[in-house]
Amino acid sequence: MERKVALVTGSSRGIGRGCILEFAKKGYDVVINYNNSEELAISLKEEVENLGVKALVIKCDVSKEEDVINMINSVIREFGHIDVLVNNAAIEECSEFKDKNKSSFERILGTNLIGSFLVSKEVSKYMLERKFGRIINISSNNSINKYDPSTLEYDCSKAGINILTKNMAKEFAPYINVNAVAPGWVLTEKNEELDKELNGCFVSSESKNILLKRFASVEEIAKVVLFLAGDDSSYINGEVIVVDGGC
Repeated sequence: MERKVALVTGSSRGIGRGCILEFAKKGYDVVINYNNSEELAISLKEEVENLGVKALVIKCDVSKEEDVINMINSVIREFGHIDVLVNNAAIEECSEFKDKNKSSFERILGTNLIGSFLVSKEVSKYMLERKFGRIINISSNNSINKYDPSTLEYDCSKAGINILTKNMAKEFAPYINVNAVAPGWVLTEKNEELDKELNGCFVSSESKNILLKRFASVEEIAKVVLFLAGDDSSYINGEVIVVDGGC
């Protein structure tokens, strides 16, 4: 029986890594994409192959169209098809409004928003040929009724992801379901490191503003992604699902 194939961009760590592991546990062959963290990507490949599935590691800057085309061509050569795409690759910068500039917007929107568009456009060609596919975009609750000028570029990119999701859902219907997951605070490696730097004050302080009084685990977000990739979500399309514990 042919195994399904899941490509997760920006998947050497954080939410992307969690998604790769959940897909592998369910028997998907996986494509691990990274831009900078080669060592982490290779380590993850070894981990998922121990689960009995195939894993392909590809370096790709999703903001560069040529890189994206080469990545998708490599996946098709290796597996012949792509069933699930998770657009997770993202960067974020925090700065005062007065220090922001054109370059910071172009850099962040280039990866987060344009990158998601480029990968989706290329992958959708193969999904439409097979008349089946799932695209899940990783948004953020920062894209919905949040007010933090220090992360303006990131927030704008994620708001754009929401609109991209809805438009692609219409464009690719009825063959490809396109949805987004909008997490709140997640206990990623990055946030754990920040918490240590702040002597444990960061997570506890932010958790006070969450109804469930804690950050999400990476696995909790990844399992929502897995749900949207599976048959149980077959009638969900064009939606942005907020997973933030009640913020």
